[in-house]
Amino acid sequence: MTLLRLSPTALARCRFALSPLAETLGSLIALHRPAPEPWLKSWHTAHRPGFHEWLAGDPFAAGLLALVSATKWLPDMVAVPPTGGTKTRLSDELDSVATFTDEEIRKTVATSVAASWEPQNTGWLRGDDLGRRTAAVLAEGWRRHVAPDWPRRRALLERDIMHRAGLLAAYGWKEAVRNMTRHSVWVGDDAIRFSEQDYPDRWITDEGLVFVPKTAGVGSWTCERPPLYALVYPARGPAAEVAGPAGDPLGALLGPGRARVVRELRREATSTQLAYTLDVSLGTVSTHLSVLRDAGVVAGGRVGRAVVYRLTQRGTDLLATLDPET
Repeated sequence: MTLLRLSPTALARCRFALSPLAETLGSLIALHRPAPEPWLKSWHTAHRPGFHEWLAGDPFAAGLLALVSATKWLPDMVAVPPTGGTKTRLSDELDSVATFTDEEIRKTVATSVAASWEPQNTGWLRGDDLGRRTAAVLAEGWRRHVAPDWPRRRALLERDIMHRAGLLAAYGWKEAVRNMTRHSVWVGDDAIRFSEQDYPDRWITDEGLVFVPKTAGVGSWTCERPPLYALVYPARGPAAEVAGPAGDPLGALLGPGRARVVRELRREATSTQLAYTLDVSLGTVSTHLSVLRDAGVVAGGRVGRAVVYRLTQRGTDLLATLDPET
């Protein structure tokens, strides 16, 4: 069992952040593997031919991505903690990647190769300026496979943060981190179980721990550049149900579009987040919300500059009656 141990000051300074780099890395790992999660299937099918074409012409990228897709220990230079909170920029993260020396990269790659479940050819490590070359691979992966879809992904990530921030405010960090990953649970008063594998515990000091959601895949990892540590975990939004079941009584009553909105509001969301999650226009979502609000099924409240929608008690009762398995 591996624990993330937090000092009292670290606990007070834990926070959420977005990381375009983590989103890119997760996406590239998903593309490298032949069988994606169901909610990634259409994206995977559309992008995988171009992904393989790219790797066929770039041996460095091919070697690096083969390793990160088949190891239990990511090389440090591809997993740097974000420092800009929810406004983290990819350019700043890539600047951090580029600062790794050739010696540091070869050392951390050796650790990753030892933890790989597939044989690895490290011929791609020949030459120098490995930090800059790694940053260039990640920048190209972002450009090809993530940037076109970033607004939708960002909305899903922000929604996950909003959901967990609500849990934090109501119940504290113990509830906010529960089920972040397949293994995460609070242990005692000052530690989070990160993995069932027997690795050394990480000691989080005054900088606190940064929690970073990603949409691509179910895997999780830590980003470690002491004294900075981050935990990257799968956001819940991407796996959202996109259609009702056959013979759907809720859909028969409300219509399939509004039934999808009601199901999706089991977790609070803005209209923009709903539009991205359900892959419909903002106007369509707004129309559904207006009807549901008039019927007393949903309610909206302003949080900062955004209006956040939630189910009312009537909506919760309706879902429990007509969708009892949710």
